[in-house]
Amino acid sequence: MAKLIVVSNRVTLPEGRVLRAGGLEIAIKSALSRAPAGMWFGWSGKVAVQPQALQARTLAHDGILYRVTDLSEEDFNEYYNGFANRVLWPILHYRLDLAEFSRHDLSGYMRVNTHFARQLRQVLEPDDYIWVHDYHLIPLAWALRNLGCTQRIGFFLHTPFPPQEILIGLPNHERLMRDMLGYDLIGFQTADDAYNFSRYLARQLGLPIHDFTFRTDERTVMVAAFPVGVETEKFARMAQRTQHAHFVKNMLKSLGNRKLIIGVDRLDYSKGITYRLQAFERFLLNNPQWRSAVTYLQITPKSRTDIPEYAVMDRDVGATVGHINGTYGEVDWTPVRYVNRPYSRAALSGLFRTARVALVTPLRDGMNLVAKEYIAAQDPEDPGVLILSQFAGAAQECKAALIVNPYDQDNVGNAIAQALAMPLDERKSRHKLLYDAIAKNDISLWAERFLSLLMRDPVSGGGFVPLRA
Repeated sequence: MAKLIVVSNRVTLPEGRVLRAGGLEIAIKSALSRAPAGMWFGWSGKVAVQPQALQARTLAHDGILYRVTDLSEEDFNEYYNGFANRVLWPILHYRLDLAEFSRHDLSGYMRVNTHFARQLRQVLEPDDYIWVHDYHLIPLAWALRNLGCTQRIGFFLHTPFPPQEILIGLPNHERLMRDMLGYDLIGFQTADDAYNFSRYLARQLGLPIHDFTFRTDERTVMVAAFPVGVETEKFARMAQRTQHAHFVKNMLKSLGNRKLIIGVDRLDYSKGITYRLQAFERFLLNNPQWRSAVTYLQITPKSRTDIPEYAVMDRDVGATVGHINGTYGEVDWTPVRYVNRPYSRAALSGLFRTARVALVTPLRDGMNLVAKEYIAAQDPEDPGVLILSQFAGAAQECKAALIVNPYDQDNVGNAIAQALAMPLDERKSRHKLLYDAIAKNDISLWAERFLSLLMRDPVSGGGFVPLRA
């Protein structure tokens, strides 16, 4: 039986309790649960002490195989902390100025992808299909092809893809982009991202394009946009239940009659948290009637704390929160509640449902599933208002949100005031448009669309290999 093999940098093993499942994990588990047979392959998240731990190991749980490998400390530093997160991440988010290129890191990045390919090759069958996820694994298909693998391989990039004017600032960019041509299908979050990639291939590599299809000597490569979604109806039901949970009621009690504004982001410069806090301060300055009448809850679990830039960012955000609370706070009112602990999806769904306003204002984001989760969580009879950055991929679908420029403090501050004062009829009409939009790209449909195109039988020229048994 043909297997769907999903490959990602990190594999979440079915052990322990994960508080906050990320969008990638939810997407992968949704796809694997719908496939006749499936395997999730990637890094275990552990740095090996013994060399033998670098050999992949397999375990099974609920009908899904998990195959993982550890990394050496050198691999972790060069591949993950180095090239992936200090070079590719900033460049893909349009921050060429923050990239710190090192040839050692590039070497480690290629070495780990080759290691993954060798470990994966051991379990591949001829009719398997492989779905590779995200920027950590751009060269994986090429590494597999070099080992003689002929299976159909798809790739999905969860981050934005910048225009060629930014990408060419990456040393050896031609090598990485040529490696991507080892895939049969390359998916992006938005049409703009797909266009940026296609424009690069046409102008920098001179490849002819026809209907977002490129032909190389080895294969035909398809390029398309597949906006990732959330489990819309399931999340809505979860929010409806969780709004009655004890901790949600306690939170509402602590607010008194104040309106809740919420932001949920991991600590990363792409999220624009400091800009957002400054915009909230501008709102308080320009709208004194709302002081003591709103509370802004910013939930920001820390990430990549061993990278110095993130430690600096943590201090900057904390200082900005302290400044706002010190300037505008009262004995009985704290304007900003800043929390660094993670919360479960269930807990967040209840918080989203009680929030009158959500601030989702990244400086650049591939999609941003918090925006879609907030929409799904709302009570359609009394919905809140989504304020959404024009630079989030979700803005292309969620046009009924209040779309803002996250760099413009007045623009965001005025949007907060507009959202808080918005009449019920307008809130309901906007929410219906938003809910209908995200339901069209529910996460199960997203995986179905990608895999149906990837699994198209190239011999018959159009038949589909079934996704389900």
